[in-house]
Parts: sequence; structure tokens; C-alpha cells
Amino acid sequence: MHDLAGGFRYLLAGQRWVLRHGRWLGFGLLPGLLSFALYVGALVGLGYGADDLTAWATPFADDWSAPWLGLFRGFLTALFFGFGLFLAVITFTAVTLLIGQPFYESLSEQVDRSEGGDVPQSGLPLWRELWISARDSVKVLGRVVLYGIVLFALGFVPVVGQTVVPVLGFCVSGYFLTQELTSVALQRRKMELPERLVLLRSRRLLVLGFGVPLVLAFLVPLVAVLLMPGAVAGATLMARDLVRTEEAPAAEAAPAGFGPPPPAFP
Repeated sequence: MHDLAGGFRYLLAGQRWVLRHGRWLGFGLLPGLLSFALYVGALVGLGYGADDLTAWATPFADDWSAPWLGLFRGFLTALFFGFGLFLAVITFTAVTLLIGQPFYESLSEQVDRSEGGDVPQSGLPLWRELWISARDSVKVLGRVVLYGIVLFALGFVPVVGQTVVPVLGFCVSGYFLTQELTSVALQRRKMELPERLVLLRSRRLLVLGFGVPLVLAFLVPLVAVLLMPGAVAGATLMARDLVRTEEAPAAEAAPAGFGPPPPAFP
């Protein structure tokens, strides 16, 4: 519970940081607005085409009598759209970070600068940073799709599919959403994807405390756009402390389960 609350505090700290630095809030909104427009168009198209997709995928049910045909295909249509929404929530951050790489890189550096200490810089040309970000996002998306397929199948299990599976879905979404957001700061610290995943796995509850509330907020239209700059700032604050704890000598490291100190809140 300590780590869950700590993750949420990082999320709030990031939002407060951008509110105190209004120029960076406006700066960070631009990529999110573009991504939001793209995703709204895609989801509207899926909403209109989900019925046809379900009918195409279930030709064996064409001769079923009412009301079973309508109930069966209606249920599948809802699952298809839910799966599409799940992918949208997960990929929105990756696509927005890719579109706004220079924006969020600068924002993350400014957070580091305002907190004091070293301000790591990748030293790579923009095209190289974009390539690494896109490559890593595809690898993460592959993992998400695998989890999504399993959860989609489990959705057909009575009771479990309507109770446990949605909770697991939000946890998976929150975990990988946090991975994408912290990648901005960790990539500048020369950490490759496997290292980043190991680092985050060591503090799963902290990661979930940050990511799950963000996923729930992202389900509200436009909220994802408004929260993205603060989410990048909060993820940078969390990444700073995680790396600092990882690099600390074993004798000085925090006891297991307590981890990095919470951010200094005004």
C-alpha cells in the first residue's frame, strides 16, 4: 500500500509541476491534441464498423433465430470495441510520445533541471531518438497485445470475465503506460528497454499506483491530452528516484518494500 500511494503521489506531483510552469503545460499539450484527433477518428470508425466486423467474423451464426443472434453478436461487438479501446489507451501514450519526442524530451530535461543535480542528455540526433522510441514502443506493444488477447479470451468466462478480467486489464494498461512515460527520462539516462523493464518490475506496486489512476482518467475524452504533460513530468520525477535508489550502495539503499523517498511536494 505504501508503494501504491507513492506512485499516485508522483502522478500528482507531475501535474502540480506543469501547473507551476504554465509555459511547459501549453508546450506539452500540442502533441496530445494531434494524437487525440487521430484516435477519435479511429474509434469512431471502429464504432461504425464493429457490427459489420462481427457479422463477417461469425458467418456460422447467420441462421440463428432471434433473440440469440442479436445477443451473441451484440456481445461480440461490445468485446471488439472494448478491445479497441484497450489498445487505444495503451498505444495513445506511445504514439503521442513519438509525435512529441522533441517536446517531451525538453519538458523532461526541464523537470530534471528544476529538481537539481545532473541533467542527463541523450546526445543522439533526433532521427536516432525517434527510431529507438518507435522500436521500443513496438516491442512493448507486442507484449500488450499478447496480454490483451489472453484477457479477451478470459472475458468469455462467466463471472471472472466480468469482474477479475477488467481489473487485470487496467493493471496491465497502467503498468505499460508507466513504462512508456518513464522511457523519456530513462532513455536519456542511457537505459535500454530490458534494463528499464527490470527496474520497473522491481517496484510493481509503485508503477501501478502511478499508471492505473492515469489509465482510468484517460478513459474520459480530452483528459488524456490535458494530463499528458504532467504525466511526463511525474514519470520523470519517479524515474529520477528509482535510478538514484538503484545506483545507491547496498548499505545505503532503502529497505525492501520502502524504496525511493517520496518527491518533495510544496
